[in-house]
Amino acid sequence: MQIKLKLGTLAAGFGLASFVALGTVSAPVAAQSKPNVVILATGGTIAGAGASALNSATYAAAKVPVDKLLAGLPELANVAHVRGEQVAQIASESFDNETLMRLGKRVSALVKQADVDGIVVTHGTDTLEETAYFLSLVIRTSKPIVVVGSMRPGTALSADGALNLFNAVSVAGSKDAAGKGVLVTMNDEIQSGRDVTKTINIKTEAFKSQWGPLGMVVEGKNYWFRAPVKRHTAQSEFNIDEFEALAPVDIVYGYGNVPRTLVDTVGKSGVKALIHGGTGNGSVANRVVPALQEVRAKGVQVIRSSRVPEGFVLRNAEQPDDKYDWVVAHDLNPQKARILAAVALTKNLDSKQLQRVFWEY
Repeated sequence: MQIKLKLGTLAAGFGLASFVALGTVSAPVAAQSKPNVVILATGGTIAGAGASALNSATYAAAKVPVDKLLAGLPELANVAHVRGEQVAQIASESFDNETLMRLGKRVSALVKQADVDGIVVTHGTDTLEETAYFLSLVIRTSKPIVVVGSMRPGTALSADGALNLFNAVSVAGSKDAAGKGVLVTMNDEIQSGRDVTKTINIKTEAFKSQWGPLGMVVEGKNYWFRAPVKRHTAQSEFNIDEFEALAPVDIVYGYGNVPRTLVDTVGKSGVKALIHGGTGNGSVANRVVPALQEVRAKGVQVIRSSRVPEGFVLRNAEQPDDKYDWVVAHDLNPQKARILAAVALTKNLDSKQLQRVFWEY
């Protein structure tokens, strides 16, 4: 893809600072060797705009369409043949199950095409980790899928979106990224979509994993240090082509003075599973335990997670999970536990099978 661009256009799309930073990217590779990468845009800060270059935290998300994002980054032509599609144009806190399914179905269709070597999904950062994990569970492919966002809009000084997107396309088009599951490229790091989570709401190094990044991207070259061991993508037992809707799953958080009424209300709402985001090691307040037991007796799966950002929930520690027939979320935070349960319960799994899924994925 050849894109000609004036400086003013680029400054409007990704900021003058981004143009200067990307001006040192290495020369294009031979045209016939370039991979074909499709960018599926969903909105978010990476498509946002502020009133001035000083607005790095105050701006409107999901304003710039994908064609303008691509036009603002001609350096993409150095690493891949790129085309874009607008799947959604929303701030990611407004993502819902229907949007996830629509995006997943499109990704699944594209990876089956011989003329597509990799996929990039641009996404708001608030729920980026959930979408990345969802895609890693339901897309049967070894082709690279990279989810990317930014912490600053393209109009801001020191905007991070342009380099994040360049890195995402570079990774999605590289053969060495194949088979490593869904990836997230933010702040020069390559993270596993399963492990990564948003840890801060201002700084550009917002996305971290307690297990560390898989690698780094430097000037369009990947440097790998580890690979995922949990089941994903081509090895997953779940396939988005085989179901049309996610199972209803909700989250209830634990905190001091938490009443049982929250569990009672959610338990009656028609959910197939309830994620309890407990304190510490997935702890549950004594007044909430009977409510969760009653919910489980009615057929709703109870899954213990933790609001603590690192570590993992031990089975039969804090609560007798075997006795209560509960499931533990392992090292998945509540929002990712919701995604896995919503996918897994599209199948008729009992609690033992569901626990096995949480160990393996």
